[in-house]
Amino acid sequence: PGQCIARIDQNGRNTLSAQCETTGRRAAGAEMPFFENYLSVWVALCIVVGIVLGRLFPPAFDSLGAMEIARVNLPVAVLIWLMILPMLLKIDFHSLVEVKDHWRGVGVTLFINWGVKPFSMALLAWIFIRNVFAGWLPMDQLDSYIAGLIILAAAPCTAMVFVWSNLSDGHPGFTLSQVALNDIIMVFAFAPIVALLLGISSIHVPWETLFLSVILYIVLPVIVASLWRRYLMSSAEGEARLKRVLKRMQPVSLSALLITLVLLFGFQGNQIIEQPVIILLLAIPILIQVYFNSGLAYWLNRTFGVAHCVAAPSALIGASNFFELAVAAAISLFGLQSGAALATVVGVLVEVPVMLSVVWIVNRTRPWYEARITEDVQ
Repeated sequence: PGQCIARIDQNGRNTLSAQCETTGRRAAGAEMPFFENYLSVWVALCIVVGIVLGRLFPPAFDSLGAMEIARVNLPVAVLIWLMILPMLLKIDFHSLVEVKDHWRGVGVTLFINWGVKPFSMALLAWIFIRNVFAGWLPMDQLDSYIAGLIILAAAPCTAMVFVWSNLSDGHPGFTLSQVALNDIIMVFAFAPIVALLLGISSIHVPWETLFLSVILYIVLPVIVASLWRRYLMSSAEGEARLKRVLKRMQPVSLSALLITLVLLFGFQGNQIIEQPVIILLLAIPILIQVYFNSGLAYWLNRTFGVAHCVAAPSALIGASNFFELAVAAAISLFGLQSGAALATVVGVLVEVPVMLSVVWIVNRTRPWYEARITEDVQ
């Protein structure tokens, strides 16, 4: 029970298990929520608003930037918590029991998330930022841009993957269990991987600030969200209470994201105006790593005979990023005006269109994907 496996019907045609078929019918009419569908538009507007406000009211932004304790910017910390908590509140860590039902898909996703994605991004950042694009970027920010890209790739996505999974007829049990497992691993693996790759890239690692960021933006939010969810689910109307809270928190979370972006672009405005091509150049390694990692995950799942309703969200989880955490960590480590912060925000800018393109690819290639399973079984 709970498995999502391929099977062959009486006529030799490849089909999905009954549960996968049910999942597919339920998700077939899934639509992208309005805000998420136009996330790139809102980010573009934040760029304009942030730059304008930053140039009109520089003293106000300087004051906000100075509100720090132990290199943690207090306004941004509050905004990040408002962003992250509703996302973590959706995670049911009891779903980890389903990991064994989808062990091949889980194994592929973990391999991509933790064994490939951060390291491939470090390589791409070195190739493009340190070498190919170095002449078009501010020399004093090259290390910071590389650091931002590494931080972005080291944080697997937590919230948006539920949207991508629905749009690709993904198995909800697999998606939930995979995200829960990733969140647990992130508590222990995020800091060491970031520190390792920054060290290999000859970038100074502020260890105390890095571990403080992990505690502040991963460990504590996970604990708080888990306790909050347990409290909400403790009554007979638990599911309804949770849905009401999530519905109320959703606009708060989205508003916090937009305000954070306005602040970031308010600090980055002069640099962007002087060299607007920066955003395009930073987007290129991000785009390459998304398509590379999603393609590799998709191919590995097909090779191992994993059903499409698991392979599709596996590819999407393997490619997407927890950009809210990445933004928070980059700001804590390198500051609001750093190239690292800007690099993580570019990840926000390209997230929706590039991930929607991956959804389109996995949906369109489903007959090709399932033909391999038919051949292997026959």
